[in-house]
Amino acid sequence: MLMPKRVKGDRRKQHRGRMQGSAHRGSALVFGEWGLQALEAVWLTSKQIEAARRAITHNTKRGGQVWIRVFPDKPVSLKPAETRMGKGKGALDHWVAVVRPGHVIFEVGGVEEGLARQALLMASHKLPIQTKLITREMETASADADGDQPASTVVEGAAPLVEAAEPAISAAGGIS
Repeated sequence: MLMPKRVKGDRRKQHRGRMQGSAHRGSALVFGEWGLQALEAVWLTSKQIEAARRAITHNTKRGGQVWIRVFPDKPVSLKPAETRMGKGKGALDHWVAVVRPGHVIFEVGGVEEGLARQALLMASHKLPIQTKLITREMETASADADGDQPASTVVEGAAPLVEAAEPAISAAGGIS
């Protein structure tokens, strides 16, 4: 499981914070050719990140490279079950990564497009949010057309054509 190696004593318990707005940093592909981008705000636990990572490595048959672009650095505390109110904040239970809409969660490179697409689809089924598949080729094409920052474009299905609509890969199943 992913978690910080060590944490100072005063940083072991944090406030819950707010998950408003969209991601500005981490919203473009940096390392790989294909990526999985979040469409909703969520706290991803280290178990969910690990399950998705294992799905990607299994479906790529341990070929290519996988980059995890999120890290669970926010502590979540829970009080024991059937405990009365009061008597302070609960003990540290697990770690989460705060993910906002537009943030790239995983990147894959060094494998065929069909294999990467299938691996990222399987990883999206392990996550509790809707995601979309983005490619580096579409980012450079849209940047040349706009002249602005690279914007991610959605690639739907197994066809190599780019659709104008933005289909989403839901956690429940399939591309919608």
